[in-house]
Amino acid sequence: MSYLKAKLLSTNSEASYLTRIILKIIKEQNPQSVRRLTKILTESLDLTEEEVIKSILKLQAEGIINFKNQFLKSWSFGTYLKTREAIWYWLTTTAGLLAATFVFVISENVYPWIYARNVLGLLFVLFLPGYALVKTLFQNEISGKISMENLTAIERIALSIAMSFGLVSIVGIILYYSPLNMDLSTIVFSLLGLTLVFSTAAVTLEYRAKKKDLNDSLPLSVNES
Repeated sequence: MSYLKAKLLSTNSEASYLTRIILKIIKEQNPQSVRRLTKILTESLDLTEEEVIKSILKLQAEGIINFKNQFLKSWSFGTYLKTREAIWYWLTTTAGLLAATFVFVISENVYPWIYARNVLGLLFVLFLPGYALVKTLFQNEISGKISMENLTAIERIALSIAMSFGLVSIVGIILYYSPLNMDLSTIVFSLLGLTLVFSTAAVTLEYRAKKKDLNDSLPLSVNES
């Protein structure tokens, strides 16, 4: 028997053995998720997490095991935007668009709408751009130490205000040295653009992270057919 043939048979034997182990664990221990099954296999066998996940996906592709929850197949980005988790995105973008509209539509002598314009203007300049940037930067854990969920409400507000001051300063400097005129319209559209871009980037990262977490926790079942 050649070395190549012996190696091939050995590889197939190992794959068959791992398949039997995976099916045995699913039937006997009934792990409630892919993540749990992966943990059991990596702890009991001398295999890496990558090797285990690759084997599980291979069995799923062959129809030997199934994911009971098929929700993620239709859980698109558009669907996520309709969930409660994405409300912050709509509030942020709507507030930004509303503030920009009020700046151009409401003049300084129109009462009492001028008060709404001033409040939205302060929110637009001092909070929204920084909040969108903070959501983007702290969406996923940084070095495993900090994430958006770890920040308290006061910390989020403080960071948002600080980031907004920084962004407004940077926008002012760029507009000052650019061919564009540094007037109200260019400042408003620049800050609105930053708010929309950072908010969209943040909600996209949030969607991908949550979808990955759900993929890792999908319940399993063995196809008996």
